[in-house]
Amino acid sequence: MRIWKFAVLILCLLEFPVALHATIFGTVQGVVQDAQHLAITGAGVTLKAKNSDWTQVQKSNDSGAFKFSAVPIGDYIVTITAQSFQPQQQTLIVNSDTTLQVNFVLAVSSVSQNVVVSETPVTGIASTVTPTTMLAHQQIEQTPGATLTNSLNAITDYVPGAYVTHDMLHMRGGHQVSWLIDGVPIPNTNIASNLGPQIDPKDIGYLEVLRGSYNADSGDRTYGMFNIVPQNGFEFNNNCDLVVTAGNFYQTDDQIGCGGHTGRFAYYASLNGNRSNYGLQVPIEQTYHDAENGYGGFASFMLNLDPKNQFRIVASLRRDYYQIPYDPDPNSLGNQLLIAGGNSPSYGLRDSEREPDGYVAFSWVHTFNPNMVLTLSPFYHYNAADYVGGPNDFPVSSTVDQTAHYGGMQASVNVTFWRNALQAGVYGFAQHQYNYFNNQFILLKKSWETSRRRDLI
Repeated sequence: MRIWKFAVLILCLLEFPVALHATIFGTVQGVVQDAQHLAITGAGVTLKAKNSDWTQVQKSNDSGAFKFSAVPIGDYIVTITAQSFQPQQQTLIVNSDTTLQVNFVLAVSSVSQNVVVSETPVTGIASTVTPTTMLAHQQIEQTPGATLTNSLNAITDYVPGAYVTHDMLHMRGGHQVSWLIDGVPIPNTNIASNLGPQIDPKDIGYLEVLRGSYNADSGDRTYGMFNIVPQNGFEFNNNCDLVVTAGNFYQTDDQIGCGGHTGRFAYYASLNGNRSNYGLQVPIEQTYHDAENGYGGFASFMLNLDPKNQFRIVASLRRDYYQIPYDPDPNSLGNQLLIAGGNSPSYGLRDSEREPDGYVAFSWVHTFNPNMVLTLSPFYHYNAADYVGGPNDFPVSSTVDQTAHYGGMQASVNVTFWRNALQAGVYGFAQHQYNYFNNQFILLKKSWETSRRRDLI
């Protein structure tokens, strides 16, 4: 009965149109010219996705210009061909809500004709006032410490205004940030309670960060938006990558990731595990009771049924454990009470935090024609934050359990006609939240009182 009520609530929410948190489309436009910068009319322009069969073809107009609207975010190759000129190719990265301006200057063909290829990817010029930061997988791999499971170095090293404080990521002075997986917002109302990561940085294909001044379709009540496009298997050739690390504080961060693809299907899956004796990093000279560990798995599947239909599934499941550090200073009030009760401050507190997290997101992208694209993306997310008090807590031992279930859908239609672009859609989710809070008062018996009673007896 509860499942039926949950499903009905989701359907009711989806009946009401609301602003989308983010769009997953961009625009590619440019000009084709010869060496004298004269327009080349009728040049063939082919835009093809690197990781799918999605392909669009146009001819340059009288001004040598071309434009592809409603292009799903991702990696693409543009190929320019014109009679009497050498073909030219350029790799692109299409971001959401951006326009890529790529201009081509073709050389006159010779007897032996070669394709001029530029391997350096071109990223977009923002078509809105939203400042955007783009991080590729190679940048994350080459940044020291950025691939660690619980590290946010990839973000704080490259994104202006991003920093970590109170063990949480902050942007522009706040921590109310939104996370999107493959363009689908994954809600998390426990963001102030969860420390565990939602995705291992080693699984990221590229990361798109929106840093404020959002469009109307995004809203303006969050401090930052992180759109994660995970690895999908087209980067692999039925092979695996194994990463094993070891360091001081008994640290290790390991992962095995495998992927492969055919002409229409791609898969990627990984398993990871990490541990350290230096977890939450309290600002004291020596840490006590500060270990952490975690393990999890991630999977991504992509099927290009035909040039008009693409299906994606992204799923993750992980569990993290953190010890809560304590202050070993014997002059602190808490440790003075422990000493009075016959306990050494070296025993300290034994509080801990346990955090499981899992989600699955499905997306269907249907291209009716080059100017009209439909996406449907249902999703489910589960997370929990369980704080467990230790037996040596004084005067109160606290237990806090927070569990949340989220289910919903994002749907959008992008249409381009004449010189206008129209976007419409819905986003909604239902949430079931469970909160439990318990305080247990600890009675402290002082050793000197016990001795005195014995003397009186």
